[in-house]
Amino acid sequence: MYQDLSSALNARGVTLVAVSKTQPPERLLELYRLGQRHFAENRVQELLEKHAQLPEDIHWHLIGHLQTNKVKFIASFVHLIHSVDSLRLLVEINKQAALAGRVIDCLLQFHIAQEETKFGLDLPEARLLLQSETYRSLQHVRLCGVMGMASFSEDTRQVQAEFEALRQVFDQLKQEFFATAPHFKEISMGMSGDWEIAVAAGSTMVRIGSLLFGARS
Repeated sequence: MYQDLSSALNARGVTLVAVSKTQPPERLLELYRLGQRHFAENRVQELLEKHAQLPEDIHWHLIGHLQTNKVKFIASFVHLIHSVDSLRLLVEINKQAALAGRVIDCLLQFHIAQEETKFGLDLPEARLLLQSETYRSLQHVRLCGVMGMASFSEDTRQVQAEFEALRQVFDQLKQEFFATAPHFKEISMGMSGDWEIAVAAGSTMVRIGSLLFGARS
């Protein structure tokens, strides 16, 4: 399954991020030996444990809701934080990145689903963030795109519409704020059940768990 999925995504220029939450390190090593380098965790504690046990050239993604008091634990090594949903969080990431002597790549998370439980910005909130003097003063974070999760629904038209809405948000922000920034290029959307719809809608990065590892216990 991994080889077929990886080849299909590579052919379309889409990054496969293996969502490894609850999986033991041995399972991650199986994919690592096949060439997988991008792995994602929802929780900081699990990310720390696996980072300590697995090869140093893995690119670790944090895709779950991130509390400001947890940023310091991952600032020295995290590859990409997908879930930035406030200026307050971005300021803390900038602070901890400065202490670690690096620039941390981040995505702005948008609320595109109908469920109320998911975190994320809307477009007016993102504009206010990007127009703020505080954001413009940050030197140790780099916004590289957007992230969103579609509704958990069998209605493929609804899911498609939500992904297309996120692509439109990306296009708006690119035009208004990042027209001369080649690094602002990522649209992180699509999971095991809807990745094909996401890629058709313009995803550049899919977060796949159960398709690669099987259903979580």
